[in-house]
Amino acid sequence: MSNTHFSRRMPSDPTRFILVGTSHAGNVGATARAMKVMGFSDLVLVAPRFADVLAGARVAADLGEALDGITYVCATAMTPRDFGPPNRAPRELFATLAGGGQRVAFVFGSERFGLANDDVYACHACLTIPTDPAYGSLNLAQAVQLIASEWRQALGGFGAPARDLDGRLADAVAVRGLIAHWQASLETLGFLDPAAPKKLMARLQRLANRAELSTEEVHILRGIARAVDERCR
Repeated sequence: MSNTHFSRRMPSDPTRFILVGTSHAGNVGATARAMKVMGFSDLVLVAPRFADVLAGARVAADLGEALDGITYVCATAMTPRDFGPPNRAPRELFATLAGGGQRVAFVFGSERFGLANDDVYACHACLTIPTDPAYGSLNLAQAVQLIASEWRQALGGFGAPARDLDGRLADAVAVRGLIAHWQASLETLGFLDPAAPKKLMARLQRLANRAELSTEEVHILRGIARAVDERCR
C-alpha cells in the first residue's frame, strides 16, 4: 500500500472526491484526470482493493475518516434507498448548494457493487445522474467527470477560451486591399461583370468583416487571388 495515507490536513480545495472500495487502479487515474480538468484535486480512496495507489491520492480506512472536515456529503447511486437521503439531480441540487460555504464531498462506490447502504445513509443527498432508463450505468470515471463538470459550472465555471488571434488582426486597410484584389481577380476570371456587379463585393466585404481575418489569413487569400490572376493570364 502507498505511504500517502489519509492525514487530517485541510486542503485548499473545498471539494473532495471519495472513491470507496475501488478495485481498478486505472479508474483512479482516470478519476484524477477528470477532476484535474475541472480544477479539483482533493481525492481520497477508502479501502482501495489494490496496492499501487496513485501518487497524491490519500487513503482512508473507512468513509467516516474520509469525511473529516466535510460539511455536506453527496452519495452517487442509481438505485434509491428506502431509508436513504433524498434523490436529487446534480444540476438541480448544485444550483442551491453552490455559494453556501459548504465543504462538499462526492462519494462514489465500487465499480461492481456501488455504495453500501450504510455509506449512502451517511450522506445528505443521493445524486442520480439523469440517463436513459434503459441504460443507466456509467463508468466510474465518466460519472466523476460529469459530476465534476456540473459542480464546476455551478461554482462559476472557467469560461470558454478566447479565440487565439495571435494579436495580429488585419487592419481595415489590409481588408480593403484584399477586397479590391478579389474584385480584380473575379473580373479577370469572368465571375464578376464590372458593368453589373450587383451586391457581390458588398457581400464579400461583409463576409471578411464577420470572419475577423488575421494578417496571415489576408496574405493567404491574396495569394489565392494572385494564383487566379496568373492562371488567367
